[in-house]
Amino acid sequence: MHLKYESQLREPLVYGDKNFHQVTEDICRPIEVKPSKLWYIGFFISVALLMFGVYSVYSEVVYGVGQWNLNKTVGWGWDITNFVWWVGIGHAGTLISAILLLFRQGWRTGVNRAAEAMTIFAVMCAGQFPIWHMGRVWMAFFVMPYPNTRGPLWVNFNSPLLWDVFAISTYFTVSLLFWYSGLLPDFGTIRDRAKTKLRKKLYGIAAFSWTGSTKHWQRHEALSLVLAGLSTPLVLSVHTIVSFDFATSVIPGWHTTIFPPYFVAGAIFSGFAMVQTLMVVLRKVYGLQDYITIGHIEAMNKVIVLTGSIVGCAYITELFMGWYSQNKYEAYTFLYSRGNLFSPYGWSYWGMMACNVISPQIFWFRKMRRNVFVTFFMSIIVNIGMWFERFVIIVTSLYRDYLPSSWSVYYSPTIFEIGFYMGTFGLFFTCFFLFSKYFPVIAIAEIKHVLKTSGESYKDAVGDIEVQKVEEFAHEYAH
Repeated sequence: MHLKYESQLREPLVYGDKNFHQVTEDICRPIEVKPSKLWYIGFFISVALLMFGVYSVYSEVVYGVGQWNLNKTVGWGWDITNFVWWVGIGHAGTLISAILLLFRQGWRTGVNRAAEAMTIFAVMCAGQFPIWHMGRVWMAFFVMPYPNTRGPLWVNFNSPLLWDVFAISTYFTVSLLFWYSGLLPDFGTIRDRAKTKLRKKLYGIAAFSWTGSTKHWQRHEALSLVLAGLSTPLVLSVHTIVSFDFATSVIPGWHTTIFPPYFVAGAIFSGFAMVQTLMVVLRKVYGLQDYITIGHIEAMNKVIVLTGSIVGCAYITELFMGWYSQNKYEAYTFLYSRGNLFSPYGWSYWGMMACNVISPQIFWFRKMRRNVFVTFFMSIIVNIGMWFERFVIIVTSLYRDYLPSSWSVYYSPTIFEIGFYMGTFGLFFTCFFLFSKYFPVIAIAEIKHVLKTSGESYKDAVGDIEVQKVEEFAHEYAH
């Protein structure tokens, strides 16, 4: 009955002459066959980076935060830059899944599973930076507000750093539940196809006795909508609260009300770019071009050019306020520390402008939006630019204090800070490689749901029927 509501002008979400069995075969194949040599090479490189990160963290814990090149004015360096960067990347997954589910956008089905996994792994990476930055990490429990015997010593509920703890832990929990509940039908499918007793048992445990009955589907749908409703405000609130770490201070360059919407737009911008990076590789390596289509890539590129333009507007607003406010400290931060190409960190500001504002404008051209190579290249450029943005906000606001006598030397990271950052990449890609091997990277059940309305063969069939009806009507009208 609902076939007539699907526009024939929209391109298919699933290409090829697919039926339900073929969809299951295509998506389950990477899980059921032995990994390729490329998979092993990538996995071992990721593990090596992870080990480098573990050693860097071990060194910092044993010898103290002095292992990082923090100084008199720059008390936050690479650690908080990378924290905000990873939190931003974690935004796209829940946005693609939750908000687009509530708006019933069919194109989310091809990319939502991998995007949700990316969210969870990115938040795992982000959460480590504030923990290890504490120095005496064994005292980490002090940040939790619980009844204690420490007398009047309680956490400061006015501090956005405390809100971060609640916001990110809540976001991680809800995203994990949303991702895992969506996996249940697919785990049931893999369990039923398993050839060995061990695989059948493990996937059976993971599937929570999923049978595919009407009651199970009804509860699954209800749970998905509830979790999507919870996730939607979280997408907006988490990076807003992260921005309060800066906006509630009195530091020139931080003390601004534009940060919450600007951070949220930037997070969606960088998150979608990372999804593009991963999805372009996945569709090529696993041969999933029929499910992750050029249409999916174009839709995400439209979001990237929109959010990139919002971020560019925020940058220009900051420069305008640095001049219009007539506050000499703000003017110094924006017009000299950042805007002057020849200042010590001018290169990072103009690198940020080039990557985040100028380069995404290429996606106004349809041919560029639909070019896989351009998309992959631009997705990496955007995330480099978003890293520059975090670095610019933090370091260029701190390295010059109010008193010239307290000005720090030029800040640059040590090998341990770089190692910690590389280690989070190792953790992220180790988790993602394991995910792509043992979990279906595309939601089998959701692809089947859109197959008979948006699959190429079904749209062609419906189009033929409509053409036939028009011809019959014209024939009758002529007589």
